[in-house]
Amino acid sequence: MTAAPSVHPQAKVSDPDRPVIEQCLAGHPHGFRELYQRHQQRVRSLLFQLCGAIALDDLVQEVFLRAWKGLRGLKHEAKFSTWLYRITWNVACDYRRQLATRKSRHHEYLHNSEPLTPGPDLKQLHYEDLVQRGLAQLSLDYRSVLVLHDLQGLPQKDIAEILRIPVGTVKSRLFRARGTLRTYFTNAGVSL
Repeated sequence: MTAAPSVHPQAKVSDPDRPVIEQCLAGHPHGFRELYQRHQQRVRSLLFQLCGAIALDDLVQEVFLRAWKGLRGLKHEAKFSTWLYRITWNVACDYRRQLATRKSRHHEYLHNSEPLTPGPDLKQLHYEDLVQRGLAQLSLDYRSVLVLHDLQGLPQKDIAEILRIPVGTVKSRLFRARGTLRTYFTNAGVSL
């Protein structure tokens, strides 16, 4: 007679941030500061890639404010960094929606959304500026996957969890985003 497979509740995820989170939840005054210091640079970088520099400090502050308010709701099955990236993604989407609304009302408000002039002088452009211009050619869906994978170094499985899409969709968007970016660089006179 074979034993029925045992049913276990979902196992806790190994998360290096879990001890600090427990300190925060216990009221340790410096716990959240440590989480901020561990993750703020990656959050800042991701927001810069998704939204630009105009409101970067405010957006970073909003991400960590939402994280602080929602920390008690973080389940043991979730990794803090993945959860924090999801919050970052939501803040970026909210910001871009607000900009789209403002842009329709005040067309000249946002200079980052202006169409690029053809044939930029690459001698005067810094590499980061060129990458930003290329990323601006991508929709938020494609840009997000490319930034999270190629610039932030996250695995496709984590990206799927953050964006709540299938891994196959992550792969497809990554392929298309890279193709679009490659075309942009080629048209700009950059050989890859």
